[in-house]
Amino acid sequence: MLFAWLTPSHFAILGLLLGFAIAHSGLAALRPWGEKQIGPRAYRILFALVSLPLAVVTILYFFNHRYDGLQLWQVQDIPAVQPLVWVLSAVSFLFLYPATFNLLEIAAIEKPQVHLYETGIIRITRHPQMVGQVIWCIAHTLWIGTTFTAVTSIGLILHHLFGVWHGDYRLQSRYGEAFEAVKARTSVIPFLAMLQGRQTFVWREFIRPAYLGLGVFVLLLWWAHPLLMRVTASVRF
Repeated sequence: MLFAWLTPSHFAILGLLLGFAIAHSGLAALRPWGEKQIGPRAYRILFALVSLPLAVVTILYFFNHRYDGLQLWQVQDIPAVQPLVWVLSAVSFLFLYPATFNLLEIAAIEKPQVHLYETGIIRITRHPQMVGQVIWCIAHTLWIGTTFTAVTSIGLILHHLFGVWHGDYRLQSRYGEAFEAVKARTSVIPFLAMLQGRQTFVWREFIRPAYLGLGVFVLLLWWAHPLLMRVTASVRF
């Protein structure tokens, strides 16, 4: 049959991604109201209790079904591809990581707050998590090359593109003219504000322990990757 490769897992991963997107973005939208009702720390814990299980299930499902569907290309035997994928993955974490700089806020040990940043990675792009996710998707879709992985990547990228609008909307609602000023000096597309002379690169802002921790994390992930593959493969669904 023409569409025999279109397995149910293609639709299942889209459903999981949609469920995560609704929960994650929905709770983010409700944050001002929720924090007034139960406090910032309790709301952060609620956010984690809802988002993390959904994320773990989605990640496990992806790893278990990543080779489903049609094999669009096969480049894993090309020597240069594997190091390219690892470099792209490491760069993606460079953009994804700034959201966890203040781990005490993430863990609700300190009072979680909404910050209006204009330093470090934000000088490069106002939405580093979106950029990091796009780079991660490109790397893994290139390496795996299946329709299932391509569908997953499209879903992830669409969610993060919505997050660009949603994030700007929430910051605009909270900070008003202060956010408009930051928006005027930054860009969504990486380096665009710098090329247009609206922003400068300050390398000293990248000299911080968090980036050393990121380097260690990437090395540990590279070392533990085969083990992670075996562990996720043992959880079948």
